[in-house]
Amino acid sequence: MGRMTAVFKADLEETNSTLSVSEWWLEPNTEGPHIHKHPEAHLFYVIEGRLTVYLQGKDWLETESGSYIYIPGETEHGFENRSSNKVGFISINTPGGFEQSIPGIVNYFNENPLGDTKAST
Repeated sequence: MGRMTAVFKADLEETNSTLSVSEWWLEPNTEGPHIHKHPEAHLFYVIEGRLTVYLQGKDWLETESGSYIYIPGETEHGFENRSSNKVGFISINTPGGFEQSIPGIVNYFNENPLGDTKAST
């Protein structure tokens, strides 16, 4: 995906379908996925940098390294890196199986390349 990478650390088979764990990195000033929703819940734990997250009902929130944000399933959300440094976060998804949607996500980004954020800080 170029400006955004994801590596799955644990999948549904390894966790008895309980959860999936992945590590995501966004280059500086990079849009992430557009606002979307899906059945899985996320817990994002920021391991480096500052991640900007859209959460339905709360607008855009800034999350710093060492903080987390919980996104219930079926909640509109999105994320991007508005900073001049790369950002990394761990995504814990429940139930497991989120990794099965990655081929569709890759196809989406092939058709809709990541752009620069509109408001870089």
